[in-house]
Amino acid sequence: MTPPNEPGLRRWDWACEESAGRLRHEPPDGVRNDFQRDRDRIIHAKAFRRLMHKTQVFIAPDGDHFRTRLTHTLEMMQISRTIARALGLNEDLAEAISLGHDLGHTPFGHTGEAALSKALSEHGRTFRHNEHSLRVVDHLEKDGGGLNLTLEVRDGIRNHTGEGYPSTREGEIVRVADRIAYVNHDVDDALRAGIIAPEDLPLDPISLLGEKMSLRIDALVRDMISTSKDKGQISLSDDGYAALMGLRGWLFENVYRDGRSRENQKASGVVAALFEHYLAHPEERGRSDPDPLIETVDFVAGMTDRYALATYRRLFMPRGEIFA
Repeated sequence: MTPPNEPGLRRWDWACEESAGRLRHEPPDGVRNDFQRDRDRIIHAKAFRRLMHKTQVFIAPDGDHFRTRLTHTLEMMQISRTIARALGLNEDLAEAISLGHDLGHTPFGHTGEAALSKALSEHGRTFRHNEHSLRVVDHLEKDGGGLNLTLEVRDGIRNHTGEGYPSTREGEIVRVADRIAYVNHDVDDALRAGIIAPEDLPLDPISLLGEKMSLRIDALVRDMISTSKDKGQISLSDDGYAALMGLRGWLFENVYRDGRSRENQKASGVVAALFEHYLAHPEERGRSDPDPLIETVDFVAGMTDRYALATYRRLFMPRGEIFA
């Protein structure tokens, strides 16, 4: 385990009973605990509402039942709360981290994230959605005032993926629950889209976890609960972890990089073009930071899929006027 990332944030022996505080002190609410207040602030945030129009895997799908970034968040939150309750941990903290973990995602999911990171790399920087999620809650919401979330929720949001590691057990749960959720519902969406067939799925993970999504999620949740109790730390069993990561690796090779599942080149081109345009035209973007690169990232990353496409058409596509 890595040491806590936040000043004043201590490592909890097990359940996180109360918060170590916020960046700016606030008096107690009197009705809700600190993590319930964080949950409510995130749910009412503009960035949270935009998740309904941001890609999970499939860009502009024809069907109504494909996941968005919002439905992924809700499904993952349910898994996190179930595990936290079974282990006697703080459900409110797990819920708040879950709801906030993807607030910084770009339009077009990981395709957009990769495109924005590539554009930034030409300026010696990179983009990571977990870090940008923290920027959203700290600086961009409430017209620059931020949500002033607890240290524990902020830590869990930043470390739900990437090299850092959460400083609370609840944050550890979210980190694993995120993978449990997206791996299984992305398989479900790929089957619905006809990208893959049931017989295409890798034999070893499916034989261990089950053929149906509900069975696989249930198996992994139960595995995580029992293994965590036995080991005294948040963990999947070796077999459970191997099955989850095996299915995840198979998805990357057979779904995420398949041109039928995401129109990667088109979406990447849209994000790259918007970034270059707004970097060159600061008068057209929102004012969020003195650094033009950061300000441009804030503007482009905050777009929904449909807003990004509409803006791209407005900026770069002919409008069909007839000139004499």
